[in-house]
Amino acid sequence: MLCSDKLRIVLAASEAVPFSKTGGLADVSTALAKALDAMGHDVTLIVPDYRVLRLARQEYLPVVSDTGLRFGISIGGKYVTAGVNWTALPNTGVKVLLICQTDYFDRPQLYMEAGEGYLDNCERYCFFSRAVLTICQQMVLRPDIVHCNDWQTGLIPALLHSVYAGRPGFENAASVMTLHNMAYQGRFWHLDMPLTGLDWKYFNLNHMEMYGDVNLLKTGIAFSDQITTVSPTYANEICTREGGEGLDGLLGYRRGDLTGILNGIDDDIWDPNSDPLIPAHYSVTNIDAGKPACKARLQERLGLPSRNDIPVFGMVSRMSDQKGFDLLASCASRLLAHDIQMVFLGTGEPRYESYLKHLAAHHPAKVAIYVGFDESLAHQIEAGSDAFLMPSRFEPCGLNQMYSLRYGTLPIVRKVGGLADSVVDTNAVTLATNTATGFVFDSYDSNALAETVERAIDLYSEPDQWRRVMTNGMSIDWSWQNSAKNYIDVYRKALERRFDRTSDGRE
Repeated sequence: MLCSDKLRIVLAASEAVPFSKTGGLADVSTALAKALDAMGHDVTLIVPDYRVLRLARQEYLPVVSDTGLRFGISIGGKYVTAGVNWTALPNTGVKVLLICQTDYFDRPQLYMEAGEGYLDNCERYCFFSRAVLTICQQMVLRPDIVHCNDWQTGLIPALLHSVYAGRPGFENAASVMTLHNMAYQGRFWHLDMPLTGLDWKYFNLNHMEMYGDVNLLKTGIAFSDQITTVSPTYANEICTREGGEGLDGLLGYRRGDLTGILNGIDDDIWDPNSDPLIPAHYSVTNIDAGKPACKARLQERLGLPSRNDIPVFGMVSRMSDQKGFDLLASCASRLLAHDIQMVFLGTGEPRYESYLKHLAAHHPAKVAIYVGFDESLAHQIEAGSDAFLMPSRFEPCGLNQMYSLRYGTLPIVRKVGGLADSVVDTNAVTLATNTATGFVFDSYDSNALAETVERAIDLYSEPDQWRRVMTNGMSIDWSWQNSAKNYIDVYRKALERRFDRTSDGRE
């Protein structure tokens, strides 16, 4: 037996709600930590302390205290010192350690400003990765599993394999690397290699080098004991030339160690029966008790006519080609020829922000847009819309389609990644078998999107059929419990692989 049933798990991530967030990684980091804790495991979440951002929203956060620990790391030709703050996730046993280094993390944003990444991002996150293991050692965490997330923590598996191999406290530690989005890899010029603290011998095609650069995501894939990504379909996609973003060869080589696990959702936050951010509550058994009121309030808030006889199509998204905004722009006139309303929330490429503002100005009774982010409005769009648009070019997992299903809002999605794994198309067969949960199209084509939206408009005119599809989606359990069980299985595999490597001298 490699370890007891109770695992000591360190989750390392560059962001986690409620402390910091730019995307789904932040939601997943916290929700998985909570689910693993609920299963009885010892969980420590380690993130950077973006102190400026944290203090700006202090009223929403648990109390953060100073541990008193100080440490230093030689990096970039200097000795950089840092401290560690700590707190706990409310109503859990999850310990949160926040690495406090003002030069690296006290900035207005996490990774970039004005669309440009910080020039020292390699140094910042090499420091973070090295600090995670320094803290594990100095605080005697003795992890069984170090679970890393995306390129910002990709250095950690390599450090465990080399610098920390056999050190006290890491004798049995195995690494798991989760790939949330292959489009972001942490590629930096080769002269940043000394920042990693690793020998130049690892700067090679099999480990860290990619087209002459240091690639931190590749590093994590090459050295980790097990690899996961955020949906089964995406696990297959990233092993192809089209989806692998240049790393398909390495991922294909490690296919036996790669598992796709569909994310869950945090039902403490996303539950229409208790959500404090929506104007009326409802559940699968009493949809009419609240959803029409949520729709009317959404229309009122966004200045649209209050009409329940037409469908409202919502979208909460980064406004970019990846999210299908090019398709939407190509077919918007066709869609708006129908008696519908469309509501948008998000930020992104200026051309799409401007286009949607133009659309709203010319169709004030049909289109509303809020450029920016508003948490309450995001929840109200999920609750008040009839259907939710996610025509993504690629989507590793996606969370909004699961929020939508939970809120009785039919998702309209392209058949990629986690969207393919979580939404069942509405057609004659799935209606007859009562398995339909939304609308799915395949080709990345504006005509395919328009035809799918028109199918939804047609079904909306059949209230009984629409309700059946709504209740099917609302009845699915999207909680993190099942996902967390799958992660435990991966952790066990990682420990077995670690044991095999060390027992035959391959460490």
